[in-house]
Amino acid sequence: MANRLTQIATRTGDDGTTGLGDGQRVPKSHLRIAAMGDVDELNSQLGVLLAEPLPDDVRELLVTVQHELFNLGGELCIPGYELLKADAVLRLDEALAHYNAALPRLAEFILPAGTRSAALAHVARTVARRAERAVVALSALEAVNAAPRQYLNRLSDLMFVLARVLNRANLDGLGGDDVYWRSERLQRQADEPDAAA
Repeated sequence: MANRLTQIATRTGDDGTTGLGDGQRVPKSHLRIAAMGDVDELNSQLGVLLAEPLPDDVRELLVTVQHELFNLGGELCIPGYELLKADAVLRLDEALAHYNAALPRLAEFILPAGTRSAALAHVARTVARRAERAVVALSALEAVNAAPRQYLNRLSDLMFVLARVLNRANLDGLGGDDVYWRSERLQRQADEPDAAA
């Protein structure tokens, strides 16, 4: 691997193919390559989020997630290989329960907005969903372990919860609450006099 990393421009992909970890070459349009690319983009998006001021515990969690996403990408790169373990999914479940427990119950939809860090977490959430869809599409044609799909599903949920956490963290003086969707139906209900009054 180290020798391959010393030469970045190999020109072997000029014909529209790329190599997998087991040595086989596939078209760059292959569903496996799309899934790997979406996971890589998600990891890069988390890198952008990590460039922001974050609570220490959130930062530590996201760094761990970056390493696990690298494992996930490696697993996708080698058909039939397993790198991402079930305990990684469990760790996300535990983080979800921990952070969600401290948040107020949602009664309305929220917009992907608020502080910069929260907005970046929402972008990561949407990229995680796309990566999950890509892994599901790949698994319809080829054998894919369950952990990658489950991990991406949980990670998207976790990024939603962390966006809410980051909107309340107030690290940049702008935090406070979620940004709620202005539903016309809910607004009409709020404006109507109470029938019991």
